[in-house]
Amino acid sequence: MADANATSSDRELVLERIVDAPRERLFDGWTNPKLMPLWFAPAPLTTTVHELDLRPGGAIRATMRDPNTGAEYPANGVYLEIVKNERLVWTDAYGAGWQPSPKPFMTAIITFEEAGPGKTKYTARARHWTKADRDAHEKMGFQQGWSMCLDQLVALAKKG
Repeated sequence: MADANATSSDRELVLERIVDAPRERLFDGWTNPKLMPLWFAPAPLTTTVHELDLRPGGAIRATMRDPNTGAEYPANGVYLEIVKNERLVWTDAYGAGWQPSPKPFMTAIITFEEAGPGKTKYTARARHWTKADRDAHEKMGFQQGWSMCLDQLVALAKKG
C-alpha cells in the first residue's frame, strides 16, 4: 500500500492510503470510545478517551501518554461534521460549548472511501492555522506517527 505524502498547500499535511479493511470498521474505530484507545496513539503511547460526543459541536477529549517519560499530550476539540462511514471533521480551535481554544493548531479531515471489496481509501488531512504549525507538526513526525496509528487501526479493524 503506497503512501501519498502530498500536501495541497503550505499549511496542510496529508496521509493517503488504500488499506485492507472495510470503511465501516475504520469509522467505528474512530467513533467507538472503547476502540479508540487501542489505536489512536502510536505504540507505546497509550490513550485515555475522556469524552466522545459524536455530533457537530460535540466534544472530543483524549489524552495520549508516553509510558516511558510520563509526558501527556491532549487531543481536544469539537466535531464539525460527521457522515457515518464516510467523513469525520474536527478541530482544536474550539472546545466544548464552542469555547475558543487559547492556541488553535489544526483541523483534521478524515475520509473513508470504498476502494474495492474489503478495501478503503483512507485520507487524513491536517490543516493548520499557520505554516509554522504545519512545519512543527511535520517535525513532530506526522507521517510516521499517523501511519503507525493507521496500521494499528487497520489491525484492529481486521480483528472484527
